[in-house]
Amino acid sequence: MKITESTPAVLLLQDGTLFHGKALGKIGTHGGEICFNTGMTGYQEIYTDPSYAGQVIINTTAHIGNYGVMDAQEAESNQVQIAGMVCNEFSSVNSRFTATGSLQDYLEKAGIVGISGIDTRALVRHIRTKGVMNCLISSEIFDIDSLQKQLAKVPDMEGLELSSQVCTQETYFLGNENSDFKVAVLDLGVKKSILSNLTDRGCYLKVFPAKTSFEEIAAWQPDGYFVSNGPGDPAVMPYAVETVSQFLASDKPVFGICLGHQILAQVCGLSTYKMHNGHRGLNHPVKNLETGLSEITSQNHGFAVRVEELSASSQASLTHINLNDQTVEGLRVNGKKAFSVQHHPEASPGPHDSRYLFDQFIDLMR
Repeated sequence: MKITESTPAVLLLQDGTLFHGKALGKIGTHGGEICFNTGMTGYQEIYTDPSYAGQVIINTTAHIGNYGVMDAQEAESNQVQIAGMVCNEFSSVNSRFTATGSLQDYLEKAGIVGISGIDTRALVRHIRTKGVMNCLISSEIFDIDSLQKQLAKVPDMEGLELSSQVCTQETYFLGNENSDFKVAVLDLGVKKSILSNLTDRGCYLKVFPAKTSFEEIAAWQPDGYFVSNGPGDPAVMPYAVETVSQFLASDKPVFGICLGHQILAQVCGLSTYKMHNGHRGLNHPVKNLETGLSEITSQNHGFAVRVEELSASSQASLTHINLNDQTVEGLRVNGKKAFSVQHHPEASPGPHDSRYLFDQFIDLMR
């Protein structure tokens, strides 16, 4: 069945709230954890970010799809990662002459079930008040009892391990093998633009699956270790904590982003928690406590490190803080060449205020 402008769809939230709209993507029924992204551009990068695995994305900007997609240039992984998409106005046609296709065809081919025609302002206000929750989108089932039974089967993000599912299943190399630095990447769901920020700075990368042993990674004799972003609950990833603790013990430079930051925090004895809503978008203000400067950052996370534990820690120090809610945005491991940030310095999409962090990692290896 082909979607038309009049094909109906429904969005059912875990608390019973129901929205009616129009179908987009593929006809079907699918669910996940609903969350919102405040970015006004970069929807393809968002949909292909492995950190969004298992999540239904609300785009808060009014128009989605109007510039189409560009497969090679704007995809952050080899496939669409989101579990569903919600927006206000959806455009099945696009006006960008460089586009390789329409967003409708892109999502339909990827098997993504979505809904448009939703009052996204009301929906976001509801989630901001009630907190993040699971949801179900359907363009084929309209019986509420049937939808509620299916929604009950959607797993909660808290306690869910997803990195080993979305990461590479085979090791691979990127960059010039004659580069100045060899960096071992622990892939927990890495974005392509993070890797390109490293290769552009003279790094030769070997990217390892999430559950690769330290012995196998260290055998390559890298100059530094990078721990990537990724989806799911960091508290249920003891395999990654064990590997990163050995990275730290090697006394070589270690850099972590997002989920990698949360794993490094656990190595330092700090715990993480699930946030009421999380931070997702291109416009989050962060203060660098070491320089005193503020920067606008791109973010995508639903878990965070406990700031009270970090403030009292003897193993790590707070380096960055979120200016909206004073949550942890960065840390440095005391006595080690290791640091991490919760936000995304590659910022694809987003502002490039934080890209100096890649340079700091290079300086540590140098």
